[in-house]
Parts: sequence; structure tokens; C-alpha cells
Amino acid sequence: HVQLVESGGGSAQAGGSLTLSCATSGAARSIECMGWFRQAPGKGPEGVAARYTGDDKAYYADSVKGRFTISKDSERNTLYLQMNSLKPEDTAMYYCAYDRTPGTCPRLQFANWGQGTQVTAS
Repeated sequence: HVQLVESGGGSAQAGGSLTLSCATSGAARSIECMGWFRQAPGKGPEGVAARYTGDDKAYYADSVKGRFTISKDSERNTLYLQMNSLKPEDTAMYYCAYDRTPGTCPRLQFANWGQGTQVTAS
């Protein structure tokens, strides 16, 4: 069983930055793809960023490309999402997520996720 614990959410002014962290524990070696998705009030989930656990290739939603960066620290089993140039439309609950199915990263879709952390940009 894999556990995901997100942190780093909060409030920022438009144009500001926040960094989200996701500490991973458990059977993490079976994970193929890890990433982030978000859900704003009254809207459906939106995949934000993803990367395969075995290499450095990353995938981003068009809405965040050039502003957000996904990275990982393998020694600390932690996934990050650096968010720059925040916009009010980035306001949402952000979830760290993973999937064990090969080939899922480009679709920014995940089968498992954590509790989420709120991000508010205004």
C-alpha cells in the first residue's frame, strides 16, 4: 500500500510562487507514473503534471506549461510541484497521485491519490 502526504499549499498573490511536496511511503517501487492533478470548486479534476518514476521525462497540462515544474528527490521519496507565476485560475485543491499502469503519464490521469492540499492565488 502506498501512502501519499501532500504539503506546501497555501495562499499567494497572483504572480507569486508556491512549492508543493508529496512524501511517499509504502510499496513505491511498483509505481510507474507520479504526478499532480487539481480540482477547483464546481469543476472536474484536471491533470497538471506527471513524470515516470524511471526517467526524467515530464508531462504538463497546457494551462501550466512554462510555469509549473515537477521534480522528485529519490533519496527522500518526495515529489515536488514548483508553481510560479500563479494565476487566480490556479486556485484549486491539488492532489499528489500515482498510477501503476505503464504508459499513463502522458494522459495526466491517475488511479490513486492523497488527501490534497489547497492552493489559493488571488
